[in-house]
Amino acid sequence: MNKVILMGRLTRDPEVRYTQTNNTLVASFSLAVNRRFVRQGEERQADFINIVAWSKLGEFCSKYFKKGQQVSIVGRLQTRTWDDEQGQKHYITEVIAEEAYFADSKRDGEGANPNFDATFGTMPSANPSSDFEISSGDDLPF
Repeated sequence: MNKVILMGRLTRDPEVRYTQTNNTLVASFSLAVNRRFVRQGEERQADFINIVAWSKLGEFCSKYFKKGQQVSIVGRLQTRTWDDEQGQKHYITEVIAEEAYFADSKRDGEGANPNFDATFGTMPSANPSSDFEISSGDDLPF
């Protein structure tokens, strides 16, 4: 099984490019993920993880994710190699994003993007003037 779950802060705004073959959108960014433990007398260390998001997810990330924002990414680990023009081999390990979530608290994220509807991805709250009744659960028939 190859599954990665990360929570961290974006080190830069997502960078968007398109593939040459079929013009598919690819968003790339890096997350600073704090290490769990801190040695006494030292500052907290962070790992900088490269993330790649394709197509619709990449479009979402490029539109709503900004430098410094805390996000959560679920995906898979992938390694690649390639040879440059001088024939030198390069290796890279990155996370291919399959899911992306906002992880800032509402207070932290307020005002970050005025064009973003803060209710995105959440259930609508009960509206007292709606046609639905709010029940305590005691009068349910099951």
